[in-house]
Amino acid sequence: MDNNRQIEQDSQPPPSLPANARLPINRCNLPAVILGSLTFQEHPVALEIDGIRDFHADLFRALETLPEQPDRAQRFMDYMTVRFLLEELEGAGLTPGRKRKSRANANYLRMVRGWSFDSDGREGAVLKRWVESRFGLLARHHAGSLIDRHGDAYQDYVLQGARGLYATNALEAQLDLLYTYCQYELPREYPETSHLRLYRGINRIDEHEVLERRVCGRHRVLLNNLNSFTSNRERADEFGDYILVAEVPLSKIFFSNRLLPGMLKGEDEYVVIGGAYEVCISTI
Repeated sequence: MDNNRQIEQDSQPPPSLPANARLPINRCNLPAVILGSLTFQEHPVALEIDGIRDFHADLFRALETLPEQPDRAQRFMDYMTVRFLLEELEGAGLTPGRKRKSRANANYLRMVRGWSFDSDGREGAVLKRWVESRFGLLARHHAGSLIDRHGDAYQDYVLQGARGLYATNALEAQLDLLYTYCQYELPREYPETSHLRLYRGINRIDEHEVLERRVCGRHRVLLNNLNSFTSNRERADEFGDYILVAEVPLSKIFFSNRLLPGMLKGEDEYVVIGGAYEVCISTI
């Protein structure tokens, strides 16, 4: 009987989200163990950061009156500028006479631009730390593996994130609203759609943590807590010998450059919240 029990245990599927990849609490309507699971990828629901939609209800009521997406994007950016005093830093608490450059640049647009330039830089650390606190998904890589929480790579990651947030003007709150705006726009752009097929160029599957290898080039993998994908397959081919293809829930798209036309480059880039995913690896 003991042998049968061991066989049954060995045949069980691997956990979709390991315990060391998540926090027990977050600031979202679902815990990390659910939103980071394979089941969520297959059957997603809306994700909401606690209180953000209600706190900024005036913005979303105003957006409802604008039928064109570029107009809504402009209203959103205007709201961000006024709400967070992005052009009036002394009103936000900056001491007159102090250097303005670092604080002026540390806003939501700088974070997204910095991510596109180097996801392992300071802006990338800020964004990954934000995902940890809001969604409870721990970063797995930042200029090196972060699995060893006592290692140099992890300590550098924490330090970069702290420095990126220091003396900024409610930067995490800006990111909360950026994600919430994205989640408002995506269902309007893709009505009656729960997923987008997105692509990521890789050189080998071992760049990601493989939970299970399946047939026909399919794998169950644990992605970093924040990742760059593209909607353009040919574009993905420029970044690796293989193409990782994923059906990404709309609710796990943190940001798409096309949502702020004219403000950011690479309009086919999507920044995706991680967790466990079933993906296909292709060379074509």
